[in-house]
Amino acid sequence: MLRFYTINALFLVIFSLLVLFGFFGEVPVWLYLLFVFIWILITAIGSFQIQWNYHLQSLNHNYQTSENHISITFDDGPNPEFTPKVLALLKNYNAKATFFLIGKNAEKHPEIVRQIIEEGHTIGNHSYSHSKNFGFFSSEKVAAELRQTNSILKKITGKDLKLFRPPFGVTNPNIKKGLKNTGHYSIGWSKRSFDTTNISEEKIIKRITSNLKKGDIILLHDSSAKSVAVLEQLLLTLPPHKLQSVPVDRLLEIEAYA
Repeated sequence: MLRFYTINALFLVIFSLLVLFGFFGEVPVWLYLLFVFIWILITAIGSFQIQWNYHLQSLNHNYQTSENHISITFDDGPNPEFTPKVLALLKNYNAKATFFLIGKNAEKHPEIVRQIIEEGHTIGNHSYSHSKNFGFFSSEKVAAELRQTNSILKKITGKDLKLFRPPFGVTNPNIKKGLKNTGHYSIGWSKRSFDTTNISEEKIIKRITSNLKKGDIILLHDSSAKSVAVLEQLLLTLPPHKLQSVPVDRLLEIEAYA
C-alpha cells in the first residue's frame, strides 16, 4: 500500500536523478512537469482515500473477526428529523450502530445524543464544524475542533470520546499530527454508500450489499429520507446473510471512550 513518506522519498530520489541527468544531457521540461503532476495526483487521491492509510493509519475493517459482525456507522448527526427515525429502525431490527457526531449539532440536540447512548449505540467525534476547509486546517486547529467536540459530548453523556472520523474522509499530515496530540483513533470504512449523492436507493443498496462480509464497516448518514430508506433495506438483508450490526468499537475490539 502507498504511504505518503515512502512516496515522497521515492519521488525525491527520482527527481534528483532527473536533475543529475540534466547536467550531463538534455531532460525535456515536460518530463519534469509530468513527474510533478504524478506526485500531486497520487498525494491528492491518497488524501481523499481513507482506506489507503496514505497519511495515517485508519481502522477501516476487521476481517479477522471470528463473529458474523459488521458495523453500520452514521456521519453528520444528530439530525432532529432523521436521527430519531434511524434509531427507531435500529431498535426494530435489534441492531447497534455508531454515530459520528458533529459538535455544533450535538450542542443543539443533546436529547438525541442521550437517546443514542441510552439505546446501546456508540458515539464518535466528527469535528465541531465539519467545515469544507477541514483538510486545510493546521494541526492545532484540528486538535482544537476535536477537543471542543469531546468537551461538548462529555458534558452531555459523561463520556470522553476516543473515536474520530475525519470529515469527508480526508486525511493529511496536519490531521495526523492533530490526532497524535488528542489520542483519537481514526475510523474509516470499507463500504461507502454515497447516500448523500443523487445515486438511487436501489444502486446504493446494491453497492453496499455486493460482497458484504463480516468485518465490513459501512458508511451512511443520518441526514436524509433516502438514507433512512437505505438503512431499512440494509437491515432486511442482514439476517439472510447471518450478519449482525454491532458498534464499531466492538467490531474493531478497541475502547470507544477514555
